[in-house]
Amino acid sequence: MTVPALTAETRWRCTLCGNLTRFDVTRTARVTEFLHFDLAGESKVEETQVLSETVESVRCRWCNAVDQVELVARPGADEAVEAAEAPEQG
Repeated sequence: MTVPALTAETRWRCTLCGNLTRFDVTRTARVTEFLHFDLAGESKVEETQVLSETVESVRCRWCNAVDQVELVARPGADEAVEAAEAPEQG
């Protein structure tokens, strides 16, 4: 079962205990990374492009519930969207 993806206006909430902040997430991602190697051969990821991503499961860290997560609105998300969509005055 896949879990609903987060957006700028939503966040996860455990339906059993109400947790909003601590989750263990299992996800599969397909990415392209730009690696920079120094002269000693040590690498550093300098750029990552996510080509696809699927959240497979989410476990609540508070009550250990698995796949009991719902999407809820973030506080102030409506105001932020309205402000971004409002025409500039001036």
